[in-house]
Amino acid sequence: MDSEIRKLTPDLAEDYVRFFDTTPHDDNIDEHKCYCVCWCNDAFESQDFSTAEKRREYAYLYVKGGNIQGYLAYAGNKAVGWCNANIKSECLRCESWQRFMHYVPLDDINTGLKVKSIFCFVIAPEMKRKGIATLLMERVCLDAEREGFDFIEAYPYKGTDFGGHYEMYGKHGFQVTLETEHGYVMRKYLK
Repeated sequence: MDSEIRKLTPDLAEDYVRFFDTTPHDDNIDEHKCYCVCWCNDAFESQDFSTAEKRREYAYLYVKGGNIQGYLAYAGNKAVGWCNANIKSECLRCESWQRFMHYVPLDDINTGLKVKSIFCFVIAPEMKRKGIATLLMERVCLDAEREGFDFIEAYPYKGTDFGGHYEMYGKHGFQVTLETEHGYVMRKYLK
């Protein structure tokens, strides 16, 4: 399979929204398409994410403005996978962080440590079980090391593949630093 991983840049905004337009996510109900807008580094209080159309509009603007960070996987010219990966300290204002990540320790935020966080994977159904998520995760790790991050943190949920698979992280050097009823906090140290 000919695949390529590209870091999300403003010029990929059309590819990004098209990927979410055409890729089932979670329960496959169109109205629930997330466009990953709740995992961006922008404050959410004044945003209206109530419909898929509104989330799509925000997604386009957020990608253009650099507020959503991550990587797209391509097979040929078609985006077939997405990984949301951002600087942990920049995500504390995100809606999803405030709703779901209350169990994640924040002791590293004010220490000067540089932490890359992996929040979400979405893979096109026809590309699942073909190593796309692994390729995305490996690229996140490679870039984080090049960019001087101290470690990468991931948050696989129990009972879903939303945050990536626990086993995938373990195979690539991530260690469990915290287990909760909701999921895990796993770290891969780079220094």
